[in-house]
Amino acid sequence: MEQPVRWWTKPKGLAVAGALIGGLAAGLTLMGNPANMGLCVACFVRDIAGAIGLHRAGVVQYLRPEIPGVIIGACLTALLTGQFRSRSGSGALIRFSLGALAMIGSLVFLGCSWRVLLRMGGGDLNGLTGLAGLLAGVWFAGKFRAQGFSLGEGAKAPSIVGWLVPALAVGLAILALTGFSFGKGAALFASSKGPGSMHAAVLYSLIGGILIGGLAQLSAFCTVGSLLGAMYFKSARLLAGVAAFLVAVVVVNLISGRMQPGVTLMPIGHSNHLWNFTGMVLAGLAFTLGGGCPGRQLVLAGSGDSDAGLFSCGMLAGAAMAHNWLLAAMPDRKIDDALALGGPGLNGKIAVIVGILFCLLVGWTCREEMRARSAPADGDGGGS
Repeated sequence: MEQPVRWWTKPKGLAVAGALIGGLAAGLTLMGNPANMGLCVACFVRDIAGAIGLHRAGVVQYLRPEIPGVIIGACLTALLTGQFRSRSGSGALIRFSLGALAMIGSLVFLGCSWRVLLRMGGGDLNGLTGLAGLLAGVWFAGKFRAQGFSLGEGAKAPSIVGWLVPALAVGLAILALTGFSFGKGAALFASSKGPGSMHAAVLYSLIGGILIGGLAQLSAFCTVGSLLGAMYFKSARLLAGVAAFLVAVVVVNLISGRMQPGVTLMPIGHSNHLWNFTGMVLAGLAFTLGGGCPGRQLVLAGSGDSDAGLFSCGMLAGAAMAHNWLLAAMPDRKIDDALALGGPGLNGKIAVIVGILFCLLVGWTCREEMRARSAPADGDGGGS
């Protein structure tokens, strides 16, 4: 299967994978998922955090089957292609922290790097501001990576390490399919109104997630990796997937009549341009330093990478913090026929600034650590 697998990582294969992933994500909105949010990894991880009781924001609680589906799809594909490997690296606490900060930045924008494209493809022009912020964050983080930034390379680990996240995903999928409850007043929680109440049928969501996870694993689809490669390695190869993703979303929205160009009162979004931009700067920094966009983190975790699994757990914790500590942004809304612009409150603004400073510190110090480790010791001429 080596040659067919390699085809998916070439420009044509990436374009096909990106188009299918984008089409499936946009198609899930036709089946009931929130508008311009067919499969937003950040938003859906946040909903799962609410469903299991990590936060009590009643409008964003639902065990989204797409997330365990992506992990299961990636795991199955990795097993079939011989790419499943249990591995673990270093910098565990930093990876967890980067995952939490990536989530906070995403929830200030109200979407991850995948939703930037989904919002743009649905006509939400605030997605352009988010894209600009994402580009800035990836560019800054890329500077550190070009200078030797590393949190440590993954090494072979016991099999159980790689199977923990896929096993958790299977458990979540079973809970979603059975509608399990731990008891009256206990998890699993489900929203009766708001975004958490909008969802496709469980089986459709799970199958969609599995297909997307499999395609993303085959093609190594990654929005952040694509942008980084184009900026620093002069490789536009990965951009084929991102461009095809966006085109597919536009086509689905045009055909279905869901294309609604505008700036204010866009579905589950706000038009505070400064914080749309700044939130995605933080997300871009954290995702790039952490090794990939949120979808890529789930795919890697499903393929046996415990570092990506830890980053994903950080995202879950970040979602809980964002709502428990009032860091997440509010969408634009109408109050008595007057437009009330959304955006983050003071808590969220402080969190984004602190998060950006933390990411810059991590990027700088880990770069310096790499340089120090590579320098010869006193009296050592560098020979073997």
